Amino acid sequence: MNEQEIRDRVIKTLGGIVPELDPGSLKQAKSLRDQLDIDSMDFLNFLIALHQEFGVDVPEADAGKLATIDACVSYLAQALQQRAQA
Repeated sequence: MNEQEIRDRVIKTLGGIVPELDPGSLKQAKSLRDQLDIDSMDFLNFLIALHQEFGVDVPEADAGKLATIDACVSYLAQALQQRAQA
């Protein structure tokens, strides 16, 4: 899976948490919590949804590493690559 496919799936997953999401207005490097005004429970639900979508565990200690779309894509790409090599 390439980074664009991961990005598309991340945005689709985010849309399940934030139904009013306009994908075209997302800034890839800006904090999701700031630009979408989501609370910690919504962000946790997003992380759970990412786990369901990608099958990647995100430890609580790593949650801050997924603060932006770009960061999510990078984290997931690395996790998927590591899983493929295992």
